[in-house]
Amino acid sequence: MIIVHHLNNSRSQRVLWLLEEMGLPYEVKRYERDAKTMLAPPELRAIHPLGKSPVIQDGDIVVAETGAIVEYLLEAYPGRGLKPAPGTPDGRRFTYWLHYAEGSAMTPLLLKLVFGALPTRSPGLIRPLVKAISNKAQTGFIDPQIASHTTYWEAELGKSAWFAGDSFSAADIMMSFPLEAGASRAPYGPDKPRLTAFLSTIHARPAYQRALERGGPYAYA
Repeated sequence: MIIVHHLNNSRSQRVLWLLEEMGLPYEVKRYERDAKTMLAPPELRAIHPLGKSPVIQDGDIVVAETGAIVEYLLEAYPGRGLKPAPGTPDGRRFTYWLHYAEGSAMTPLLLKLVFGALPTRSPGLIRPLVKAISNKAQTGFIDPQIASHTTYWEAELGKSAWFAGDSFSAADIMMSFPLEAGASRAPYGPDKPRLTAFLSTIHARPAYQRALERGGPYAYA
């Protein structure tokens, strides 16, 4: 039985969704973020030294990092139709988006989260200065970066129905979190109809809905 160590409002929601799409049985062990720090609880360190989610256990195999988990599951349980054939154009796109989702895509979104939280976590006397620096960093660098990436996503979805071609794949599951996080930071406007349609489509998938039921409240849905 596959065990998913699942943290609320985190990337591990994608692992639950993938398992539902694959039709694999699994168990969910839930963990809650600290209400003040928003960090994972120390209990996760007993599963993996970094104490972060997602982590899965499949027998005596422990796998961390969403992309690595996706690759492991697709290799360990093949034939589910969620990965294009290797060596094909769609296969190369699949590999790109699988890694881009946690690499280039998430960097500016994480910076937005960190700089947005800095003023409220700063001592009162220096809070105005921290707020000014935070605003400058966001408007001068972070927000333009996010805008560049979302424009790129919109254009890429104009090339095919899904990120790795005309068939839904695990690359779309990986890209769901950046798109959902991006929408939570700044809702997509009328110039991003494909991103809006993508989110509506994936949120309506039965497997996505089942994953929400198994994982519990998920603010990005």
